Amino acid sequence: MNIGEIRAKTDEEVLDEIEDLKEALFKLRLQKSSGQLENENVLKQTRHDIARCKTVLRERQLAAERVAKEGSSHA
Repeated sequence: MNIGEIRAKTDEEVLDEIEDLKEALFKLRLQKSSGQLENENVLKQTRHDIARCKTVLRERQLAAERVAKEGSSHA
């Protein structure tokens, strides 16, 4: 998943994606511990996808705070 795909989603969709990725990461960790995981790079990729989603949410939060602050200072 690339950053453009994440930015195209709404906040709710991004939060749902984070939950799905966390669940997938849990399952991948179980597979790794039982020796069934063939490609361990999937773990790293999933963690990075979670981080990307959280980054987009944080960027949106900061932008909203900045707009609110600018709006209240002009009033």
